[in-house]
Amino acid sequence: MALLRSVGTTLEMIKWEHSVLTLPFGLTGAVLAARGIPSLHTSIWIIVALVAARSAAMAFNRLVDATIDAANPRTRVRALPSGKLSKAFVTWFVVVASAILIFAAYQLNPLAFYLSPVALAIILLYSFSKRFTRWAHIVLGLAMGTAPAAAWIAVRGSLDPRILILTAAVIFWGAGFDILYSCQDFEHDCSAEVYSVPKAFGIRTSLSIARFFHVMTVLLLTWMVVAFGLGKIAAAGVVFVALLLIYEHSLVKHDDLSRVNAAFFTMNGLVSMAFLFFIAGDLMLAR
Repeated sequence: MALLRSVGTTLEMIKWEHSVLTLPFGLTGAVLAARGIPSLHTSIWIIVALVAARSAAMAFNRLVDATIDAANPRTRVRALPSGKLSKAFVTWFVVVASAILIFAAYQLNPLAFYLSPVALAIILLYSFSKRFTRWAHIVLGLAMGTAPAAAWIAVRGSLDPRILILTAAVIFWGAGFDILYSCQDFEHDCSAEVYSVPKAFGIRTSLSIARFFHVMTVLLLTWMVVAFGLGKIAAAGVVFVALLLIYEHSLVKHDDLSRVNAAFFTMNGLVSMAFLFFIAGDLMLAR
C-alpha cells in the first residue's frame, strides 16, 4: 500500500494526466513526417521520449519551485512542500527521466540522440525563467513546441523548416493557456519574487494577451495546413480548434476565474487531441 501511495503521489506531482496537452502535438509532428502512421518501433520510442521529457520537466519544476509553492496557498499542498516526497527522491526522478529521454532518442536515430541534451536543456529552462522575465509563459510554450519538431526528427532523421510552423503554433498556444492559468496566482505573484504577465499587466490585459496568442495559434495552424498541402479534413481541424479556443476564453472572465481549471485542462486537452485526429485522418484518407 505504501508503494502504491508513493506511485500515486509521484504521478500527481508530474500531473501525468496532463500528458494529453503536449503528447498529441508531438505525435502530430510524427504523423506529418511519416505522411501517416510511423512504424511501431518509431512510435513507441517517440512516446517514451515525450513522456520522459515531460516527466523530467514537471519534476524539475516542482523541485526548483518548492519554496515558492510552499508560500502559495494554492500550491502548498503539493508533494514537496507538504513533505509527501523528499527532494532527494524528486532529484533522482529527474535524473532517471532525463536518462530515459536520452536513451529513447538513441533508439531513434543519431540526430535525435545528439540533440536530446539540447531538448532537455530547453524544457528545464522554464523552471528558472519565471525568476527573470514576465514572458516565462513563452518559454513554457517553447518547451512544449519542441515536441513536434523533435518527433519529426525522430521519424526523418532531419529537420524540415515547415514543421517549425507547428512549433510556433504550439508556442503561442501553450503560452496563451499558461497566462490564463497563472491568473489564479495574481495576488501571490504580486508579493513574491517571481514574474508573470498577470503580475506585470493585470488580469484584464492578460486575458487580452492570451486571446491574441491564441489567434496567432489559429493563423499558424492554417499556414501549416497550406505549407504541407493538406486537405479539407485538416482545414476542418483548424476550424474546430478555433471554436474550442473561443469557448475556452468564454469560460474565463477578469472578475471570475472559477472555471480556469476547466479551461486549462479540459479544453486544451481537446484542442491537442482533436488536431492530431484531424491531421492523421486527412493524411490517411489522402492515400
